[in-house]
Amino acid sequence: MNDRGTLETLVNRAALHVRRTVAGVLLLHAAGAASPEACAAEASAAAGFRFAEVTARSLGLWEGARPVLVYNHGVIQKDGVPADRARSTYVHPLYGLDGEVLTDDFPKDHYHHRGLFWAWPHVQVGTQEYSLWDLRGIRHQFERWLARDVAADGATLAVQNGWYVGTNKVMQERVRLRVHPAGTDQRAIDVEAEWSPVQGPLRLTGAEGKSYGGLTLRFAPGTNTAITIPAGLTREDLAMTNLPWADLTRLWTAEQRTSGAAIFVHPSHPDFPPQWLTRHYGVLCLGWPGTKTREFTVGEVVRCRYRIWIHRGPVTAARLAQAYADYTRAGTPGLP
Repeated sequence: MNDRGTLETLVNRAALHVRRTVAGVLLLHAAGAASPEACAAEASAAAGFRFAEVTARSLGLWEGARPVLVYNHGVIQKDGVPADRARSTYVHPLYGLDGEVLTDDFPKDHYHHRGLFWAWPHVQVGTQEYSLWDLRGIRHQFERWLARDVAADGATLAVQNGWYVGTNKVMQERVRLRVHPAGTDQRAIDVEAEWSPVQGPLRLTGAEGKSYGGLTLRFAPGTNTAITIPAGLTREDLAMTNLPWADLTRLWTAEQRTSGAAIFVHPSHPDFPPQWLTRHYGVLCLGWPGTKTREFTVGEVVRCRYRIWIHRGPVTAARLAQAYADYTRAGTPGLP
């Protein structure tokens, strides 16, 4: 079985284990084998957030019996895909509120697309150019965990990664995911990232005529796709369009359930609002710094903040605008 099949199987087994744990606690109480207080405490723990290894390369997060996401810190490959498409340090699967898989990995139309990820098509180091986007000559590499914390009000996963050309580290990267408890019909996941060159100047540029390069969300297969921006529902694909947020909603092929996810960009983001590329085949791409090259110097730290807002069912532009306003009013602690 390949890495992707193994990952999904183990996530499902872990969710089943949590459901059985909760059921077992309730049976113990019913049989009088444990006090109501002890049962309540154990059931609460089982229903809260929990990190667990899915494989040696992937860490999963659950809220109760519901899977939330998997962070792939190790190198992931897939049978039948060229070996140079191997990748690491990204989120997949990302789950909806009812367990539906929202993201895709190794899609046949773009093997390099990988769930929720951040990458650029033009990375210039000295006189050499590489592509973190489609994995040419440069790679992400996990270095260490900064936080793996759970509490009643959410879960935090923070990591330190490096960008490597061979054995040469050219960029330090720190990423923090703050997962909020699910609401009745929505969940928020805050993403904060910072980058700092470690050897010399480094230049980033988005794709020519399209602008993509940065935070990207590749969606799982589906139909009835609706992309909504502040101006409302858009039927055309967009390129080089400045937006504070965009949402993609669809009927998921695997689960036959409708839901979606939006990317919100915090107003503190450099060059706010950044450019975007949207595609109805199933991708939302931030384009920062866009088609204009940006140089980063040693010692400079660039910070970007986002929210992934997951919702059940279709959603209106007005509802998205309210959720975005709620995000911009909320304070978010910085990276550890």
